[in-house]
Amino acid sequence: HPSYYYRNSIQQLELPQRKAALIVPAFETLHYRLTFPKSKAELLSMLDMGSLYTFRYHVWPKGHAPTDYAKWRTATVPYRVSWQPDFEPYVVVRRDCPRYDQRFVGFGWNKVSHIMELDAQEYELLVLPNAFMIHMPHAPSFDISKFRLSAGYRGCLQTLREEFHQDLSRRYGAAALKYLTAERSL
Repeated sequence: HPSYYYRNSIQQLELPQRKAALIVPAFETLHYRLTFPKSKAELLSMLDMGSLYTFRYHVWPKGHAPTDYAKWRTATVPYRVSWQPDFEPYVVVRRDCPRYDQRFVGFGWNKVSHIMELDAQEYELLVLPNAFMIHMPHAPSFDISKFRLSAGYRGCLQTLREEFHQDLSRRYGAAALKYLTAERSL
């Protein structure tokens, strides 16, 4: 049962005493009706048959690529991954972790900025080997439509991203340079 697995992982990994974010690998289906896999083996079979994909594989692979799905396929223990630009995994964290930056409401950069902040605070990013989630198809949100159609919206988001980088630099000094350098090299 998923909640038992998460609770067990939290205890085994000593999450209450450790700065770690447990990454739940994300997948998606293009089908509106799906029998949810009961195990990792069943999920892998569905992945191989093409009824599931790694999350946003077709449109935004950078968002979840650092999860290292190839490694996850055979992993039996949690493994550590490194932050990379645009990484936006789904995570299980302690309640006292940094909060989402409230500048990023609507569509764009809420999870990306959160993971950057966790990384800046030296949280370990640990992928759970037997956890997974599946995103189901739905109509586009109002906010993603605004992002796609409005240059003004995208411009505002860019300004907020720059402010966020400046704040990271103030809080974490030279350690935050890697985020800005990565952003500029994209």
